[in-house]
Amino acid sequence: MSKRISIYDFSFLPSGYGHYKVFYRSPKTGKEWWATTSNMELIDATKNTETEDIKVKDLVALKRIAKRISNY
Repeated sequence: MSKRISIYDFSFLPSGYGHYKVFYRSPKTGKEWWATTSNMELIDATKNTETEDIKVKDLVALKRIAKRISNY
C-alpha cells in the first residue's frame, strides 16, 4: 500500500526574488528530486498554507514540477 502524499515530503528553499527551490522526497523509495520554480500561486497554496488546508491536487502538481525538471 502506498503512502499518501504529504507536505512533509517537500522542502522549500528561497532561490532569489519570486523563485523557490522545491525538493521532493518519495516516501516509498527515498529518492529525491528538485527544481526551481517561480509558480508562486502553487507555493502559496502549499508552503504558505495551514497544514490541514492544503489540497492534494496542489501537492501532486508540485511533485510533477520537481520530477519533470529534476536536476538530481
